[in-house]
Amino acid sequence: MALKGSKIVVTGVTGQVAEPVAKLLARDNEVYGAARFTDDEARERLEAAGVKCVKIDLAAGEVADLPSDADYVVNFAVAKSGDWDADLDGNAGGVLWLMDHHRSARAFLHCSSTAVYQPNGHKAFKESDALGDNHRVWSFLETYSICKIAAEGAARWGAARYNLPTTIARLSVPYGDNGGWPAIHFEMMLAGAPVQVHSDAPSVYHPIHEEDIVASLPKLFRAAGTPATTVNWGGSEAVSIEEWCTYLGEITGIQPEFEPTDETISSVALDLTRMHEVIGTTDVHWKDGMRRMVAKFHPELLKG
Repeated sequence: MALKGSKIVVTGVTGQVAEPVAKLLARDNEVYGAARFTDDEARERLEAAGVKCVKIDLAAGEVADLPSDADYVVNFAVAKSGDWDADLDGNAGGVLWLMDHHRSARAFLHCSSTAVYQPNGHKAFKESDALGDNHRVWSFLETYSICKIAAEGAARWGAARYNLPTTIARLSVPYGDNGGWPAIHFEMMLAGAPVQVHSDAPSVYHPIHEEDIVASLPKLFRAAGTPATTVNWGGSEAVSIEEWCTYLGEITGIQPEFEPTDETISSVALDLTRMHEVIGTTDVHWKDGMRRMVAKFHPELLKG
């Protein structure tokens, strides 16, 4: 069932995932999009789609302009500057500022990441598995995994402190008409650059289309609890980087070149048992979604 007639706050609204989510939700709801808004064009796009834009600063706790009587809050905001103090304040502290301000909400959804799992070969990770510094291998995301874990801890505390029903959803690989990791890989293919994959092949993830992200929100809200509910969040099909790049090559004639290395993140396959219990299976097959993605960015390249 789609959300209708609700007052919804979406943070991090200028991001790759949150922007299309906010636009889709705004068709049937009163949506407040929150961000620092350093990008005027993004603000204009959102406002044109009916999203009410509110400037906030989560690290500084500047959230007072958001409606405290929102029905639902979806926190997609993420700080990944590489500065530990700033990123801890923006991620862990930011969650608590939001939860304190929205303590009367019907449900709070915190978007975490499967980057919180301790790398373990080709294990399919359950929500109860060990957490660790998954993304440290990438210097440009040095703070990412640890700050995501810290933010989960903050969300758990906030759910208990404010008796605020909360879901912590660990997102895999989001993609769609607003881009994503597969889109980046395709641009690399177009440029003739090799796509890095882990030497312990294959590099398996669970790409989830933006439409499935929006469709799953009502059920993730219903699953919210105190203590917080934690659930993996990805497409129902496990797909490797090697598979999706090869498919992108098949539908465009642009063949990928792979570069196996230990200097990239390894496979993060998921056990989706709990997710399927909570929201059911996803609808957009990864091949259909990626064909649509190419049609959005490079329609002239599609074959057939």
